Amino acid sequence: MATASLGIGALWAQSDLVIKCVAAGLLAMSIASWYVIVTRAFAQWRERALANRAARAFWQAPTLAEGAHAIGGDVRDNAYADLARTALDASAQHERAAQAGRTPPALTDWLARALHECIARRQARVQSGLPLLATISSSAPFIGLFGTVWGIYHALMTIGAAGQASIGEVAGPVGETLVMTAFGLAVAIPASLAYNTLLRGNKTTIGALSGFGFDVLDAIVAGERLDGQHASMHAAAPRHAARADARGLQAEAA
Repeated sequence: MATASLGIGALWAQSDLVIKCVAAGLLAMSIASWYVIVTRAFAQWRERALANRAARAFWQAPTLAEGAHAIGGDVRDNAYADLARTALDASAQHERAAQAGRTPPALTDWLARALHECIARRQARVQSGLPLLATISSSAPFIGLFGTVWGIYHALMTIGAAGQASIGEVAGPVGETLVMTAFGLAVAIPASLAYNTLLRGNKTTIGALSGFGFDVLDAIVAGERLDGQHASMHAAAPRHAARADARGLQAEAA
């Protein structure tokens, strides 16, 4: 009959306010971690699918300006459209500053700074939620352990107040309190695995975005005009084509 009263339901019914708060906190942490895991995993999948389409649409357009338009989408949701338009806007600002008689920095430095700022904003955005996963993965086991220690203390105090008790009467309540440690581990392990996986995925996403951004920089520095008067780079090896044209322009200037 004693074993029939053991289990999660008995633990909850016999626990005090502290144990219930610990259990509720672990449940909230589990819900929050799985929400971050699902939303960030979907965002990474979307970014990878967008990367191939955006790069292909951009480099197949006849001009860089048309390529930025061909990517389409809201810049808040489309990192590649944001990066392309940032580069073209920075190039136009540099040209206006030069025409106004001011002495702006070199075009390459001007564009690199704008691209770095844009990529940094995107990096902060894709990393949203990861600090929460790191916090949950590191703190959940200790919160569960605290619940176990607190439960064992109260179980032993109750048994001591009742006088002599058999091993079965001691092992039951003490074993139930160990469930809190298991809860903590069940919350922490998925959060830790997801954190490392999402972190690697974010590095891949930002690396692809950085490569695209500096391909655009190479194309602009190589002499691509915003008004579309010159032929643009095409999808076949845009980075190498841009750098080859840049070397050609430097040779002509020399």
